[in-house]
Amino acid sequence: MSESNEFAPRESGETMATYATRALRTAILEGRLPAGARIGQEWVAEALGVSRIPVRDALRNLESEGLVRLSPNVSARVADMDLQEFVEVYLMRERLEPLAIEHSAVNLSDADIAELEEHCREFEQAVMPQHGSRDLERALSSDRAFHLASIKAAGMPRLQRLVQDFWNSSQHFRRAYIRVATPIDREVVIAEHSLLIDALRHRDGERAGTLLRQHIRYTRVALTRHLSATGQPQEPSSDD
Repeated sequence: MSESNEFAPRESGETMATYATRALRTAILEGRLPAGARIGQEWVAEALGVSRIPVRDALRNLESEGLVRLSPNVSARVADMDLQEFVEVYLMRERLEPLAIEHSAVNLSDADIAELEEHCREFEQAVMPQHGSRDLERALSSDRAFHLASIKAAGMPRLQRLVQDFWNSSQHFRRAYIRVATPIDREVVIAEHSLLIDALRHRDGERAGTLLRQHIRYTRVALTRHLSATGQPQEPSSDD
């Protein structure tokens, strides 16, 4: 991450550690700190205008979220995972996220459904060429927001935290997938999102769970095939 990149400003009422955690989390999820990148505590402290203590606290927080890996006497690095770990995470997602959405479906309000529809519109606008230049980071953000919002009414906070950790730790793989996805792949994702919204609109948790399991499996199979043939995810090019 170059020194020209700026972190988001500190929000009113945030502690230094909370601010450092949020700023680093955002930089990682947006790909400005890519998988495997070294995180220098002194540089981060200077960039944020804080001491090294809240930065250390932030790194420990992000380690617990699966976003950072810490080793004794070694600089912190953005968490990376190999193909085997990716498959493991996605197999767990296939079992756990359907459970969460099944419980969430019956508790979602009409306003929640409207929010999900808006996330889907944002995703389609960002990912399909007919809407203009593709904005892959916006597509990633909208996709993440859609899926996490779909399970927010599950009433199962431990499960929801676990699902969010899976999303955090596999972000660079989703970035790789959206970069290599064909127009047909992207149309499939959009169609699957629409089917999910229809199931949630009818508060049909069982159907939503089945659809979500298929949706996650589609991504796992497609990206596993791609990575097996070409190797690990590549960093975004400057023209994306």
